[in-house]
Amino acid sequence: MKQKYDVIVIGAGNAGLSCAATAAKGGLSVLVIERNPVPGGCATSIRRGRFEFEPSLHELANVGTAEAPGSIRKFFDGIGAEVEWCAEDTLFRVIADGENGYDVTMPSGIDAFCDEMERIVPNSKDSVRKFFLCVEKVNRAIAYLSGGHVDPKVLATEHTDFMRLASHSVDEVLSALEMPKKAQDIIKTYWCYLGSPTDELDFAHYGMMVERYVKYKPGMPRLRSHELSLAIEKVIRDNGGELLYSTEVEKILVSDGRAIGVVAGGKEIYADRVVANCFPDLAYSRLIDRECVPESALRLCSAREIGMSFFTVYLGLNRSAEELGIKDYSVIFYGSADSREQFDSCSDIDGSMMIANCLNVVIPDSSPTGTCTLFLTTMLTEEAWGDVSAENYKSQKNRIAKRLIQDYERKLGIEIAPYIEEIVIAAPPTFARYLNTPNGTPYGYRLTPWDTMINRIMSLKNESPIKGLYFTGAHAERGDGYSSTYAHGSSVGGRILKEVKKNG
Repeated sequence: MKQKYDVIVIGAGNAGLSCAATAAKGGLSVLVIERNPVPGGCATSIRRGRFEFEPSLHELANVGTAEAPGSIRKFFDGIGAEVEWCAEDTLFRVIADGENGYDVTMPSGIDAFCDEMERIVPNSKDSVRKFFLCVEKVNRAIAYLSGGHVDPKVLATEHTDFMRLASHSVDEVLSALEMPKKAQDIIKTYWCYLGSPTDELDFAHYGMMVERYVKYKPGMPRLRSHELSLAIEKVIRDNGGELLYSTEVEKILVSDGRAIGVVAGGKEIYADRVVANCFPDLAYSRLIDRECVPESALRLCSAREIGMSFFTVYLGLNRSAEELGIKDYSVIFYGSADSREQFDSCSDIDGSMMIANCLNVVIPDSSPTGTCTLFLTTMLTEEAWGDVSAENYKSQKNRIAKRLIQDYERKLGIEIAPYIEEIVIAAPPTFARYLNTPNGTPYGYRLTPWDTMINRIMSLKNESPIKGLYFTGAHAERGDGYSSTYAHGSSVGGRILKEVKKNG
């Protein structure tokens, strides 16, 4: 290990790895420092007995095929990371209870999606088609904004529809398109992937995510998400980069208003640039001397809300998915058809929201022959988990897990309890210990009307107020999601390369 690098990356999560690989591929000397013994963060594996579980991956958006690649496949191909991709033709099955409830399964492909929506909700096809046309305009505008040197005149003349859409929520735009209520409810199913209700999510951000899933199909690595992390790690090493595991960064060194390195393992290691794949809250409160942190940065952190946390039950079942009658890869359960009520239910420790995933439906041999894995996830706000004490932690954890299993069995009419061979229960403290995030959230800062993706992109200078220090991850402008963090990490790496080239 050297004493000086071009770039030091703190954290080998999705975004940190992507940034390091981009910088190393571009010829910079890179060191990645990770507190855990393996790379990946959420993109890793949990082994119990003969089963391998995914910590959080459901699927990635924007993968596509070799013939028609999305940006994620292009990123992995571009850095030379070898991944065997799989895709699922079905987007999701969603079961919403209540007076206006429904049970529908939506296909991938924009034409197929619009046709199925018309079958389920007559006279909805035109408005759904307009939804995707609006997203196309958003895509062009975001590409322009992301290029830097934004000219307000260009925005006003060449992206006029985007300017009209950008300040509105998902709910407002769908209503303006005169989309029938049931079609709106169905198209808003994916709000849980961003962790905010659709009356607060900006249309641009949400629309882009939905369009990428519908257009390119949900994608996933054949060997699970750890395949992604190891593939990127290999790129870093092959291009001269170094990775230091089981080592925690104790301090970010700042001199004359600029980050110049870190202290890790009791040693000072220097760099021209430092990238933190961690929450700014953590960096400012624990890693940087208080006098070196601008007051504006502290105020921004204080104003933002921490995203929701996960509670996940990982099940290794000693019967195949076919034997058990599991036919759907992804099923999303809501207690109501209304997205605001769906979100609000997450403030209750016994809320009705749940996502169930069985990877064997897409990749039959993802577990031993004659078995399958099933993951049941619910989301909880800080308030929902707030009354759980150390004394009742175990009993509450087991109670919630039992409830999720029973809800799955009852709603789908599938018996799974007698066939559980392995079970792992991960509550918010479990994720907090591993991810080192506030409340164990994988979502970063919650997207709110004043703190949208567009607002963050337009004020990037406020996101990294210390020269030479960059932040990347789910807390950055692109928000939550595997696809978002890979994209943001590579974007930060590309920005650093441009700056180095510009400065000679």
